[in-house]
Amino acid sequence: MSSLRIHRYISREISVPVVLSLLIFTFVLLMGRIPKLTELVVSKGVPSREIIQLFSYLMPTFFSITMPLSFLLGILLAFGRLSADSEFIALKASGVSLYALLKPVLLMGLCFSLLTGWLTIIVEPASKSAFRSKLFQIASSRASVGVQPGIFNDNFDGLVLYTRGMDERQGIMEGVFISDEREGETPATIVAKQGRFIPDPKNYSLTLRLSNGTIHRQPTGKKKATYQTVGFSTYDINLDLASQLADEKQRHRSRGELSWSELNEAYDAADNEKAKYRFAVEKHKRVAIAFAPMVFALVGVPLGLQSNRSGKGAGFAMALAIALVYYLLLSVASTLAGKGALPASVALWLPNFCFLFGGSYFLHRTAIEQPMSFFSWPARLLGQLKHLISGKERP
Repeated sequence: MSSLRIHRYISREISVPVVLSLLIFTFVLLMGRIPKLTELVVSKGVPSREIIQLFSYLMPTFFSITMPLSFLLGILLAFGRLSADSEFIALKASGVSLYALLKPVLLMGLCFSLLTGWLTIIVEPASKSAFRSKLFQIASSRASVGVQPGIFNDNFDGLVLYTRGMDERQGIMEGVFISDEREGETPATIVAKQGRFIPDPKNYSLTLRLSNGTIHRQPTGKKKATYQTVGFSTYDINLDLASQLADEKQRHRSRGELSWSELNEAYDAADNEKAKYRFAVEKHKRVAIAFAPMVFALVGVPLGLQSNRSGKGAGFAMALAIALVYYLLLSVASTLAGKGALPASVALWLPNFCFLFGGSYFLHRTAIEQPMSFFSWPARLLGQLKHLISGKERP
């Protein structure tokens, strides 16, 4: 059998579970966002096409996580089946070494690494920024639509809005009455002749601009005997509507939304070491995650061959365990680098180096037919339990 044919066979065995697990893992992550986005359709009247667009903006973030995990699971299942069906033994008897079987896996790992890097460095920041912008656009466009003349509207936190009439074409409200209880000890009643909503996409805020009115305040504490009246020609009320819908408290773009060039500019412009640490962590983290499929390839091949007797369920559990350990180490490294305990260029690459050396060691032990001893203790433990159970059942 030619080496090219073997490589195609290995690639096909890995590709099928990779595609299926990618769909499953991505759908599981989407399930966490479906209730919140569905609420926009039910309670806010947002068209379904805009909700689908929001889902599309979430996909790159999910793919950057599920793609390395799916690739790892595909390797474990493919090589676990080769070992369970004795195909690996047949290939070795034909003169095909383990390192020769590793070539198509590493080539696929390189492709997945390039794709993951493209997602984490370029696509994911743009999609996060587009998601917040779209969410704000939906919120600001629905603000004036949700206000019905002659009805008290309480969609805004701490505010009750009433308008006598509405000019739908220009979005101008006539005869506005507002009860503002955002400052608990000093509630305000605002009466204005006109009012209109003004969105500010840059700061993700919405301004309710009132014209020709008065503000009435009466404190509820020790100064409740006082009463204040203030007249105005123009008065602005800031409404952080985007944060209400998205549960985001930051009014400015987060580090995850910045492009690579913007990260470099923000790092150079940072006025303190703590901010520099955080921007450095974001930069190295995006690149380090891109190499996850490559290190998973080195780890997955020997572990898949060693766990041949446990079935597909064990491969699935092992993939989740390996990915959990990897991302846990990455999270710890990010925390240490963010606090300045370790340089970001060192801390964020430690998980990759640990998996690289560990995978190389496992691969060498498998190639010289010296199985790892820690894979035998679960089977021994299970055998002892079966022996104890069968011994108790005997009369």
